[in-house]
Amino acid sequence: MSALLRYISSVGWHRILLVFLALWLIILVITGFPMLNSGASSLQTKTEERLARALADLDALQRQNIELQEIFKDITVNNLKQDQSEAIANFQMRLTKAEHSFSKNNLGYISPKEEPNTQYEQLRRRIFTNAQEFWYFVHSGLVELQKKTKDVSPDVSESLSYMISTGFEHKRSLVRDIAQIAEVDGYSIWREKESNDLSNLVQERFAYLQNPPDCATAKKLVCNLNKGCGYGCQLHHAVYCFMVAYGTKRTMILKSKGWRYHTGGWEEIFKPVSESCTAPNGASISNWPGNPETQVINLPIIDSLSPRPPFLPLAVPEDLAPRLTRLHGDPIVWWIGQILKYLLRPQDKTQSIIQETMTKMGFQRPIVGVHVRRTDKVGTEASFHSIEEYMTIVEEYYNQMELNETVKKRRIYLATDEPRVIQEARTKYPHYEILGDPSISKTAAISTRYSDSSLFGIVFDIHMLSMSDYLVCTFSSQVCRVAYEIMQNYYPDASARFRSLDDVYYYGGQNAHNVVAVLAHEPKRAGEMSINVGDSIGIAGNHWNGLSKGMNARTNQIALFPGFKVKNKIETAKFPTYSEANSQGGDAEVNVAPEKPKVDPGAGTVGNWASARAGVGIRTAAATPRGGLQSLASSVSSRVEGVPSAHANARHKHTNETRRAPERDTKTMLDILLTFE
Repeated sequence: MSALLRYISSVGWHRILLVFLALWLIILVITGFPMLNSGASSLQTKTEERLARALADLDALQRQNIELQEIFKDITVNNLKQDQSEAIANFQMRLTKAEHSFSKNNLGYISPKEEPNTQYEQLRRRIFTNAQEFWYFVHSGLVELQKKTKDVSPDVSESLSYMISTGFEHKRSLVRDIAQIAEVDGYSIWREKESNDLSNLVQERFAYLQNPPDCATAKKLVCNLNKGCGYGCQLHHAVYCFMVAYGTKRTMILKSKGWRYHTGGWEEIFKPVSESCTAPNGASISNWPGNPETQVINLPIIDSLSPRPPFLPLAVPEDLAPRLTRLHGDPIVWWIGQILKYLLRPQDKTQSIIQETMTKMGFQRPIVGVHVRRTDKVGTEASFHSIEEYMTIVEEYYNQMELNETVKKRRIYLATDEPRVIQEARTKYPHYEILGDPSISKTAAISTRYSDSSLFGIVFDIHMLSMSDYLVCTFSSQVCRVAYEIMQNYYPDASARFRSLDDVYYYGGQNAHNVVAVLAHEPKRAGEMSINVGDSIGIAGNHWNGLSKGMNARTNQIALFPGFKVKNKIETAKFPTYSEANSQGGDAEVNVAPEKPKVDPGAGTVGNWASARAGVGIRTAAATPRGGLQSLASSVSSRVEGVPSAHANARHKHTNETRRAPERDTKTMLDILLTFE
């Protein structure tokens, strides 16, 4: 022992400690490595277990959804009270949406991404547009050849029939693949959020502008609703007034007493455009343009406006343009839709009538909105189009849809000012469910057009058309354009959810609609235009055969040009940005419409005709009739199908509509279910 101590003393305690420390570290590494390895393995195992549980939960949710679908199939909405029926219908729609989401799971899990760049979104939409233009060109050419060879060469005609039929299949497959790009790219959540954020932003600005702190000193723009034209034209007139008011930072005063559609005025049908400032008087009054110091300015109709401010269509606010061009295929339609969303917030009684009528109809999806304009429009501003022309497009829409899902019943909502059209459609297309009411169409006759029943008819028609999954109509009609504008509130981008049999989209009194050439073109036959890249072309119309007509600003040539060789030019104007509204948006007592539905524009169809946002509560307390609304209510009380009439339009007028749903006063168990995401 003493020898060991002498040895340690000679070696040194510190060296011995270093040796022991080294041995300890070696032992620790040897014994710890398997433990680290097993820890990683354990983590991987836990991850796999979590994924397995998640997949099991997903399967369970799908089974539960199917079971709930079966339960709610047995519930008849018509036998319930109004507030119960709309809640059930809302919930049924949410179940349908959930089932639709499950059915698309063959695409696999898509990891959400933050946001796309503008070039990607524009290219994605351009690919779809060019595919459509290509098919218009090919199909039109084949049909023309078939007509020429039908009697001369039956064999050639038969071959052309085969090419047309097979070509449709190719086109449907291509369109489906293009549509799936947006489903798998991971940007769906961003599109929904950006759409809601932009809408909330402008609605806050509108509420701020229309509810000044002191009406007595506020600068105002007075707009007389009674323009000498139909309902759609008058709506577009109000939208134009609002654009100018927004651009000049003036509160819009809407004068509507003695309105030819409802003498009680706008405020008995829709919410006032201002909750706090409705008096048109002020210290100084002038006709347009006045000067910046003038307190009250009276605005004329757009047809006689001089000078013309930069705020008119097709201009969108410069500060919103970068976001809009990325999100939406036609920013001006989105912008007009937002103004209508603010203007067309229904009074409780109006909303109640709409909901009651929808319940009686049994409105459900899928559904295509078809608007057939006849009477005074045909021969003056529009050509006659047979019901077969409309239904050919409807048929193809459903054929396209059936590539992705089974369509149990093909359905249309048919709005028309000619009652015989509805019966004709039912006779010729018995395999379709056709929602429509000839008695309402009769109210659109010139002799009865300006009445409460006619007003309800056109309000309801526009609402139903805008709620449809797809629109087939003539853009020469203001009713059709209004419905299309409102439809933009139900999707992040509904710019491609239409087919017009005549005009491209336009706004009466608009500035030039210009497109820019992205590809050069040398005329290949008489009547075609010579184009250089960068040329600005004022578009006059789309012939829906791959060619459009316009005037080349460089050469002043008016001729046809291939639609795929140009792109839309987005016009902008310097509107006020209302930075003060963005920080004080909650001060005004004007409720902003809730968010739009994520997938289906009709979620909660029987309720919430303001925004159709699934899961947002709808208050349906029966409002006390106000003045002429009693007669308005009685006009619908005896109807069974409850489909109203179409309204008058005029080519140079303005239209549109939208609304918001009041907040629910109380919460039930169904309320909680409906708001659960």
